[in-house]
Amino acid sequence: MSQHIPRKQLKKDEFRETLAHGAEAVLSHQQLTSYLVIAAAVIALGVFGWRTYSERRTVEAFAGFDAAMKVFQAPVGTPTAPGETTYPDDNKKFTEANQKFSYVASHYPHARAGEFSSYYSALSLEKLGKNEEARKRLESLAASSDAEVAAMAKFELAGLNDRMGRSDEAVKLYQQLISKPTTLVPKAEAMLALADHYSARNPSEAAKLYTEIKKDYPDTPIAQEADQALALLSSKS
Repeated sequence: MSQHIPRKQLKKDEFRETLAHGAEAVLSHQQLTSYLVIAAAVIALGVFGWRTYSERRTVEAFAGFDAAMKVFQAPVGTPTAPGETTYPDDNKKFTEANQKFSYVASHYPHARAGEFSSYYSALSLEKLGKNEEARKRLESLAASSDAEVAAMAKFELAGLNDRMGRSDEAVKLYQQLISKPTTLVPKAEAMLALADHYSARNPSEAAKLYTEIKKDYPDTPIAQEADQALALLSSKS
């Protein structure tokens, strides 16, 4: 395909170019235009196809997440209403919930519903007493590019570390959340959790945090929680 002649150069040479050369230039321009139109159509179809595929995957992922959540939140015991799904015990319920969440997480790892499923799979594993497996899932999610998902995972991981005797790791995570809060894990919530962590180990540090919460977030439910915790702390001293 001949190179398209710039308009400025064409004006310079128009009296010296032959009719045949001019016709060739026009033909080349028409060919280029045709190629561009075809390329644009192919790109548009590709974008439309990818968007359709992506949207379908997103719908499937959230449908799977919703089905798993119904199991996770299902009551244990005898049904109290017609058609109500219940489970005979927590072990059976959370085993099934974990299976469903794990499926969504593995099949839609890059969808937000997939990451949320991985998070709830970790919660289900905790309920089943499989703390090491839960930790692995949460540690992976803590590195997520989605700030909200990562914060949720760090908050849950900090609490799990606390329960497993990993005190230093828990403190480190709480401090990270305090320095970089998100909508789902606000600074006040992380401060309260860290204060609760210190309440049995370092009462003076806990009191300091509770007092700071009351000062920075007055007339809020979390300030009331801090006030109650501070009063309980004082009664033990």
